[in-house]
Amino acid sequence: MELSESVQNGLQSLADPVIFDLKTFSVLIDVAFRSLLSAHADSSVLDQTEFKRVDQTLLKHCHTAATTFILEGVKQNADKSTISSCLEDVRFDAERTELFYATYQKYKSDVETLLSSIGRCPPHINDLSWRLEYRIKNGHVHKVNEPSYLISLNVEKASNGGSLEDVNFSCTMEQLQDLVGKMKDAAKSLEKATQL
Repeated sequence: MELSESVQNGLQSLADPVIFDLKTFSVLIDVAFRSLLSAHADSSVLDQTEFKRVDQTLLKHCHTAATTFILEGVKQNADKSTISSCLEDVRFDAERTELFYATYQKYKSDVETLLSSIGRCPPHINDLSWRLEYRIKNGHVHKVNEPSYLISLNVEKASNGGSLEDVNFSCTMEQLQDLVGKMKDAAKSLEKATQL
């Protein structure tokens, strides 16, 4: 697996028994997996009593490195030898490698399910509505005299079982012309691609 220098540095710090004793290491690895699987991002996951003596910046860096490594491993369906090799390259000893792999096996199917639930299809536009708004003054009582368009796109998300949702935004005349031009270019490109 190819890992960035930042991830490698975080994993090397995690492998250091002076910074993370075996118990703290074990808790951090478990927290890394659980934070990936949690429905709500919770900053308190790193507020465990085991982490009180660890520098918070280093702790967050190691947590990020561990979650990145976990996601890469699951994404590539890494086996034990691949994971062991990568962890040995960042100075993990055999005991930490075994502990990491056991936790990896415990949570792997849940992380695979999470990754497979991430949609690959962009939302499909079903309908569009717009309204012209003309601002005469801004909040500071200065004359503005500019039109803006309030656009509402009704989109269908394939990843959510076809659920409908509105995407609302405001734009100026120039921005609207740019958007229309880009949509026309996209439609022409799609038409050309289907004719090949």
